[in-house]
Amino acid sequence: MEFFEPVLNGFGVVLEPTNLLYCLLGVVIGMLIGVLPGLGPAATIAILLPLTYGIEPVTAIIMLSGIFYGAQYGGTITSVLLRLPGEASSVVTVFDGYALTKQGRAGTALGVAAIGSFVGGTVAIIGLTFLAPLVAGFALDFGPPEYTALALLGILLVATVSNGGRLKSLIAAAIGLLLATVGRDGFTGESRFTLGSLSLADGLDFVPIAMGIFGLGEILYNLEERHNKVQAPAKVANVWPSRKDLKQASGAIGRGSVLGFFLGILPGGGATLSSLAAYAMEKKRAKDPSRFGRGAIEGVAGPETANNAAATSSFIPLLTLGIPANATMAIIFGALLIQGVTPGPQLVQNDPELFWGVVNSMYIGNILLLIMSIPLVGIFVRILRVRPAILAPVTVLITLIGVYTINNSVFDIWLVIFFGIIGYLMKKFGFEPGPLVLAFVLGALLEESLRRSLLLFGGDATQFAGRPITAVLLFVFIVVIILPFIQKALKQRTTRNSTVTNDHKESV
Repeated sequence: MEFFEPVLNGFGVVLEPTNLLYCLLGVVIGMLIGVLPGLGPAATIAILLPLTYGIEPVTAIIMLSGIFYGAQYGGTITSVLLRLPGEASSVVTVFDGYALTKQGRAGTALGVAAIGSFVGGTVAIIGLTFLAPLVAGFALDFGPPEYTALALLGILLVATVSNGGRLKSLIAAAIGLLLATVGRDGFTGESRFTLGSLSLADGLDFVPIAMGIFGLGEILYNLEERHNKVQAPAKVANVWPSRKDLKQASGAIGRGSVLGFFLGILPGGGATLSSLAAYAMEKKRAKDPSRFGRGAIEGVAGPETANNAAATSSFIPLLTLGIPANATMAIIFGALLIQGVTPGPQLVQNDPELFWGVVNSMYIGNILLLIMSIPLVGIFVRILRVRPAILAPVTVLITLIGVYTINNSVFDIWLVIFFGIIGYLMKKFGFEPGPLVLAFVLGALLEESLRRSLLLFGGDATQFAGRPITAVLLFVFIVVIILPFIQKALKQRTTRNSTVTNDHKESV
């Protein structure tokens, strides 16, 4: 009963009129952003960070969370109707979703996606409710050595499984770590990489970096990539799927819920990886894999369920360990810090209203999304007719005004412009910005924990292996490093054996 008391109190927090309003606002903005290809939840949350300063912490995080999981719903609409993924996590939905649209079954695809998204999100929230306190209790045993290993593993996982090339992702992560060292040394007070500027003496703020790389950088890149002419969306009819469609999709929805939940917890996992894994699993399980790409309902149900489950479960490492699992979580992590809230093992005990308020808001948010996702399809589709040349200048203006209002600093505006150019160039040359931002966020934790650990161990780094949790995390870290080399060696060996076999058959 003691466990359920704070959970029920959390519903009391969510059902306050202000929090309900901001929950609705967040999911609506999320759906809108999901519909608009390119901008994404990370960029939107970064742009809206200044607006959260005058709001209560729990209200602000409820809204930002709603934007994140709401975007997963919205991204489905353009994937199905226009063959244009609104979100990276909706890329695989294009394959079968658009094929169903060409068959006149766009409504069925959207209906199954909405139901799967609701089920996946709800399953993940229930898992989050029961698992997060256990993880937080376990994490109370974490000291500086454990956090050092966890931060290292988080950065490495995000860098190695991101959408860009592995080498480029590692370079981006290294740049993020370098940026985290700018400013005064926390132990000695020495200035580092400040170039003699007093504005850099206290280090780089998270907000200008996030707003520049994800906000301005994405806008510049999308203006170059997108054409002014917008393709006419397909008509939507028969939105509610038939009993046969639901029966066919039910297995994919169940499997996607479980797979997405567990992949979302992993650093570097998240919605995109989960949707890809779910699609691959459904195709592999199918009796006739050739149906996939031609309108298989499981090819829509599995990925859409998995990406929503992962979007929800990625809050577990953020809220309980203080480790953001992906780029969007890194920005929400920054928002929490700005609000004076430190995510980590103590959050469940020290601020249960915020913790359970945010968790329980996802139940309400998912219900709102299910109610709105189908009836509002027509409105969201009309938004696609707005030319990017009109939207982009307005968004840039809001971004620059927003960052100025934080510290009333013109220097911050220049930082946003600088990192906006960096973000554009990264996208242009195939560098994923996520590892950079995540490494920047975790860089301070990594440096402080590492140096405290070395002080604790008297400079003897071998003592890291003497702590069980740290040893396990470092072992996983090493496995992640050597795994690609092992896979490459096995692939070369298989190819070599296949060549020898073929040569032998030809000689016979």
